[in-house]
Amino acid sequence: MLENTISQHERRNPDQSDRRTRNQLSGHLQLLAEMSSHLASSNSNVTDTIERALVLIAHYVNAQAGSLFILEDDASRLTCKASVGPIDITGIKIDADQGIIGHCVTTGQGKIVRDVSQDPDFITEVDEESGFKTESILCAPLVTHDEKIGAIELVNRREKDTRFTESDLLMLQTLASATSMAIANTRMAERLMEQQRVQQEIDMAAEIQRSLLPVADDKLPIFGINIPARTISGDFYDYFVLDDGRIYFSLGDVSGKGMNAALLMAKTASLFRCLGKNIHQPGKLLAKINVEICETATRGMFVTMLCGTYDPATGRTILANAGHEPALFLNQAMQYTSIEASAPPLGIVPPLTQDETIAEQEIMLDGGCLYIFSDGVTEGRIDTSTRLGIDRLKQELIDQQHVSNREQIAHVCSLLQQSNTELHDDITIMSLKDER
Repeated sequence: MLENTISQHERRNPDQSDRRTRNQLSGHLQLLAEMSSHLASSNSNVTDTIERALVLIAHYVNAQAGSLFILEDDASRLTCKASVGPIDITGIKIDADQGIIGHCVTTGQGKIVRDVSQDPDFITEVDEESGFKTESILCAPLVTHDEKIGAIELVNRREKDTRFTESDLLMLQTLASATSMAIANTRMAERLMEQQRVQQEIDMAAEIQRSLLPVADDKLPIFGINIPARTISGDFYDYFVLDDGRIYFSLGDVSGKGMNAALLMAKTASLFRCLGKNIHQPGKLLAKINVEICETATRGMFVTMLCGTYDPATGRTILANAGHEPALFLNQAMQYTSIEASAPPLGIVPPLTQDETIAEQEIMLDGGCLYIFSDGVTEGRIDTSTRLGIDRLKQELIDQQHVSNREQIAHVCSLLQQSNTELHDDITIMSLKDER
């Protein structure tokens, strides 16, 4: 009755109606500016942004209660993330198409329900359980240009015997739009922060990996290099000098890529260095490492690994190969011998007995060179369409016999990096040259 009287009065006084419209618009813009300022100043998480938005909206629309629902569970459920008013419904979940709020989310349209008893979408359970009486509802969806986020629902105006109006809906839709952008921006900021955190952890893991590699020593007849295809590597190599002067060395390749492979790589490299100080037989050492990996490796991960000892005084070299690429022995006559694997990769077959070992092979270097490498070397590309391959690798190593170990390996790596394309796999190669 009052609204009809006002409408008739405004028709008789158009100037007054225009002033009222201008004042409403000015009030809406001022509110939007204030709310945007509040949300923009929030440097907290999505939950804080949601709670702040709901409090502002319920206050300015003069609603008795309100709730803000967010789509979750692959957009199949709506979860109440914030609630204001006499009844706290935070945490309640409904189907994404359930109730008045589900209708708004599904259609992407705002809705006024001036009498909920006449709306078939109204859910009565909350009122029945809480004793709160819902009379009217104002609802607006939270959407961005490419994403449905959820919806805001306001319940009952504070003024007695009044209902929400089209002006209230316009205001709520405007505020919901600002809230949607604030939530989207906060989510994006959180994702960027998470990406930065993950990158920092990856960089730290890469630094730890590099610390596990041996420090090059030009006084030793052995040299190696590892070039990760990504920030962290699944390949490793190591060598150190035993008390009797022999050089213990290893090179391995963990299946898969990413953090899991990096962690298994670190464990295997650490086991080699730790156990190798007391177990000087390469076959027995690989068997011990196999026990450890079989107990803890997950998701079918395994390690191909070759290790051995070299005596600089005699050239005698003992090798054990567990599923790794064949090592290449190049003698002084420029003839190659392949040292094939004598056991499956580590982590696949548990040992049958505690004394189980892996077969060893003995070679005398006699002035020759031993090359050990991962499959990233032979399968690496020297241009966009051509792989290096084992035959080309053999020839390149023969052609580089007049230079040092370091220069030989640097030459091979330069071939694999000259195409300026991303590496397909980690590159790891090691050279042992008998200099007697």
